[in-house]
Amino acid sequence: MEILNLSLSATNRFASNYLEQSPDILPFFHYRFNDFAEDQKRLDELSNRDFPREKVAGHIEKFMERFPSSEAVKNSLEKLKQLNSVVVIGGQQAGILTGPLYSIHKIISIIKLAEEKERLLGVPVIPVFWIAGEDHDFHEVNHVFIPVEQRVDKWSYPEKVKQKKMVSDITLDKDVCREWVINLIENFGETNHTNQLINFAEETLSNSSTFVDFFANIVMELFKDYGLLIVDSGDRNFRLLQTEQFSQQIEQYREITNYLLEQQSIIGKKGYPITIDSNEKAANLFYYNPKSNERILLEFDSESNSFVGKSGVVSFAKEELIEMAYHDPAKLSNNVVTRPLMQEWLFPTLAFIAGPGEISYWAELKLVFEHFKIKMPPIVPRLNITLVERAVESDIHELNLDLSQVLSRGSVEDRDQYLESIKDKEISELFTNLRSQLLKQYELIEMKTNQLDSSLLPLVKKNETYLLKQIGFMETKLEESVKSKFNVILSKFNRIDLSLRPDGFPQERVWNIFYYLNQYGPSFIKELMELEFVFDGKHKVIKL
Repeated sequence: MEILNLSLSATNRFASNYLEQSPDILPFFHYRFNDFAEDQKRLDELSNRDFPREKVAGHIEKFMERFPSSEAVKNSLEKLKQLNSVVVIGGQQAGILTGPLYSIHKIISIIKLAEEKERLLGVPVIPVFWIAGEDHDFHEVNHVFIPVEQRVDKWSYPEKVKQKKMVSDITLDKDVCREWVINLIENFGETNHTNQLINFAEETLSNSSTFVDFFANIVMELFKDYGLLIVDSGDRNFRLLQTEQFSQQIEQYREITNYLLEQQSIIGKKGYPITIDSNEKAANLFYYNPKSNERILLEFDSESNSFVGKSGVVSFAKEELIEMAYHDPAKLSNNVVTRPLMQEWLFPTLAFIAGPGEISYWAELKLVFEHFKIKMPPIVPRLNITLVERAVESDIHELNLDLSQVLSRGSVEDRDQYLESIKDKEISELFTNLRSQLLKQYELIEMKTNQLDSSLLPLVKKNETYLLKQIGFMETKLEESVKSKFNVILSKFNRIDLSLRPDGFPQERVWNIFYYLNQYGPSFIKELMELEFVFDGKHKVIKL
């Protein structure tokens, strides 16, 4: 493996400008990312704040008992208890089989940045992955895309979930899941590693009860040797640590929302789109209804002076919610606005690893953090990685394509230019002339028909359409015959796009790590982790 660094634009303008540390962007954040002087400032700020280290470390230790572990994990737990330790943290939903590649890229980013900062700063730095288990959008986590017959095929986990359950509470039917996973892996194509990969999937599944368990078992088996700690925001016991923070959020819900809207107005005036959907009624808190097993977003209703769910399905006075925060916090969970706050109250965060979308929404939270007299951590863009297999790299060279352009927009334009170059111009001209002559003759026929018997005009039009269709059919057949002679080259364009820009999207948003584990074996992650990654905002092309 080797790394090639390329300068590519991010997936949105805000993230691109952030990578460049544009003067327009900097005022929306408290720190510049990946700046040693800023890291020192952050350490100073964290040293003046109190964190529930022992409680958080104790909870994580208990939570992680059921997942694969190592001496490195135990060392991380001990580090977390030390008063001078800090964390590099990031999170994602618990996608089945870990979901799209960007989840794996985020974990690699967290671990690698933690290693780098510990080496440079001389303080304990622990990598922490926050599983968004409280999320209830099942359709975002229940599928994997795989390449089938030169196209992208979506494989959805077959069990249905009707309620808005938190992912942490969604149980797996192990027999159904096992059959689905084995079938999926076999469809990657048999290699020397397929049986071992199936055994790995079966073993992690046998030790799992829920979607989050399955995700966590896979992640920890892959990354346990790097001291990674994981936490599930949907875990009931984790929310027992958050009583005081929930209470603050409820007491100051109005200030949180007002400062969010004010910051959004500032960003909007700079011409950037707003990421977080909010309004003046937002309470930025979910209530988990044990009767319906649904997660209900709360708003504040000024008429009834209470916190209500959609269509009035639930209603609470402020005092009731605060009582719930202290005595039954498992019924409460954060939304996109308050989750970062909760994270920063619980963990001494040296850096937050963010995807392009997350960079945008953290910018909208600056005034909310200032209201609570704390600063947002340095927001470090996660590593953007594309894995280039040898055959695909060979195709790119053979077709004389520019890798940066392929990664940015695919090879469709190049393919179209090539098709134009192999087109038989004479055939194309013959068919164009034929259509033109046919249309002119039918104009004359329509005029004559109108004079003789106008009732036959629809039949004339139908006859004209039929002949044009037949001409088109014959032209297509001849074009396909020409293309077939160049099928080997055209298939190379298809293979490049399928691997690097599947359905026009970046590779990391579509493909899953299990495809690569099947191709390259269980040592694949270890080989990735041995590479030297630099957090310079450049795109990392890894040649396999």
